[in-house]
Parts: sequence; structure tokens; C-alpha cells
Amino acid sequence: MYTYTQKLAAEFFGTFTWVFIGAGSICADQMLKAGGAGLGPVGIALASGLAVAAMVTAIGHISGGHFNPAVTIGFWVSRKIGTLEGLAYWVAQLLGAIAAAYLLTFLFPEEVWRAVRLGTPAMVSDLPVINGIVIEAVLTFFLVAVVFGSAADPKGGAKNLAGFAIGLTVAADILMGGPLTGAAMNPARALGPALAAKAWAHHGLYWVGPLLGGALAGWLYSLLLMGKGEES
Repeated sequence: MYTYTQKLAAEFFGTFTWVFIGAGSICADQMLKAGGAGLGPVGIALASGLAVAAMVTAIGHISGGHFNPAVTIGFWVSRKIGTLEGLAYWVAQLLGAIAAAYLLTFLFPEEVWRAVRLGTPAMVSDLPVINGIVIEAVLTFFLVAVVFGSAADPKGGAKNLAGFAIGLTVAADILMGGPLTGAAMNPARALGPALAAKAWAHHGLYWVGPLLGGALAGWLYSLLLMGKGEES
């Protein structure tokens, strides 16, 4: 049995990794472009997906491997985590994201990270805000549903592959939604870089969309697929 402190530390470091690699890969892509190279959309998507997969596999068993307020709210609406513990998870996740973002501003030249707003998720200019909210909600719904199906469902038969499944979902979501909204799927992933880079455009949608999608996925999976009141 892990202590409360260990759980919060796992959430901090897992979210730190997601933001450091996710936003950092965007900065690295920008830096490499000056030499005619770059990671490209596929490389950026894989970077985030592999980072999440690795952390879920390595430390997900300690805290449940949320690393994302949208996953935590899915667990909260399905009564798999209490209110106070859920709020503590949020604090750890947000602090991890902020720490990662500020470290990136130290590691990359300012002209590089400012050119891409430190990897802050951004919505394409001709997309209505409501469309952006729906895209983020649907992408996060997929992610949280996979978390429940692969890691939280006691009847699931793929717990050893949970990290791979979750990371693959993150990568697939970014491949589809990255060009449209940045595919944050995670309010912490949006907040850390936004705070460090002071890039707040449409920031609210990166809370509303993911939290709606995460809550809906957690509620529906628990109600329809896991069964009412079943505990993990």
C-alpha cells in the first residue's frame, strides 16, 4: 500500500514528464527546423505518447497513473476517488506541469520557445471555439475510456498493456487533433506552458473540453460497462 505522499509524488512526476516531453518536443522541432530538419507532427505525437506510456508503466501502479485532471475527474464522478484526494491530485498535477514548463524556458533559447509559445496548445484560427471544445472533449473521452478499460476495470484483461494502450491513444489523439486544437486532452498540459509563456489565447477551452470529456467517459464507463457501484 502506497502512502498519500507517494501517490502525489507519482502524479507530480508523471505530469511533469508529459509536459516536459510533450511541450519540449514542440520546442525541439522548432529548433531543428533552423537546420532543415525537425520532428514533424508524427514525431511530436509519438514523443507525448511514448512519454505517457513509459510513466504509466513505471509509476502508474502507485497513484493510478492519472497525470491529468481530466482523468482524475473521471475517477471522481465514478466514485473511485474522494473529493479531497482528487483535489490533491489536481494540485500535484498542476505543479508538475508548471515545473516542467519553467524548466523548458531555461533549457531552450528564448527565441525558440517563444516562436512556438513553449508548446502551449493553440486552436487553428478559423475554427470556432465551440468546435474546439467539442474536439478536446471527444479526444479526452477516448483517452479516459482507455484508461478505465485498460487500467481501472477490475475485469479488464490487459492491465500489463495499459501503458501501451494509453500512450497509443495519446499519440493517435495528437495526430488527429494536434493541427486543430493542439490536442491537449489535459488542463495541466495546457496550463504549465501557458503560464510560463504567458500564452492564454482560448485557454478556457482546454479546461472545459477535457473536463467534460473526462467526466463523461468516467461516468459512462462505470455505469454501462463496469456496472453500477462496482469498485476497482
